[in-house]
Amino acid sequence: MDKQYEEIIYSEDGPVATITLNRPHDGNMFTPTMCHEIRDCINEIRRETRTRVLVLTGAGDKFFCIGGRKEGMEDTQLYAGVLPTLDIYESIDRLQKPVVAAVNGFAVGGGNVLQMVCDVTVAKESALFRQVGPMMGSFDAGYGTWYLEDLVGKKRAKDIWYRNPKISSREALEIGLINKVVPDAEFSSSVRAYALEIADRGAFALASIKAAFNARHGGVGGLSRMAHDLLLRGYLDTGEHHELAASMAEKRRPDASKFGH
Repeated sequence: MDKQYEEIIYSEDGPVATITLNRPHDGNMFTPTMCHEIRDCINEIRRETRTRVLVLTGAGDKFFCIGGRKEGMEDTQLYAGVLPTLDIYESIDRLQKPVVAAVNGFAVGGGNVLQMVCDVTVAKESALFRQVGPMMGSFDAGYGTWYLEDLVGKKRAKDIWYRNPKISSREALEIGLINKVVPDAEFSSSVRAYALEIADRGAFALASIKAAFNARHGGVGGLSRMAHDLLLRGYLDTGEHHELAASMAEKRRPDASKFGH
């Protein structure tokens, strides 16, 4: 992928693709440009078979992402005035490849929701997690609540949203918010080893598993995604499909004896 971006960095190393949020001077905070670039980049990754795992991380050694800024957006209550973070979350869910959040520092507000939406999370020992919406006149009553409840349970999720405590990487691991904690000095090598281990698994099987998990929250859209992208793709290789397609083209009755092949 040769496209250059303004606020993210995209790279590939063997089967591992990496998107780096590249605004370290401002906490790697979302902007409209960054949201659109992440969404567009993931959609490009969806259409290639070179990579099998996506790593999402932040530039620098202090911030993963600490939320978003609305500067430059229209002053309207309509969609043009809303920071399009949902576009990112939806694109991560739709991507058939596992997405690893590599949390290299503070994951706060929308940044914490971002790592929750990713399939799995590896964090530095020094990383810190927090929801701060109610302290700042904001909230995420969607991905930020449902996904958090799935990870840590209803009572703890409500505590995190109501009190906004700071959560260390070790505590995040203990309560199920993340998957793995590694020493800061070993962060890059550990993330790559983790991603490569996933990349060695069956890509079709992983895509099917991810679709099954996502169908629970996706409603008809999630179920349709699973059926369309996975089940039908396998069906098109069956004898039943080939015989029905051939009989239609040849204007004859299908031979049902070929359906089981």
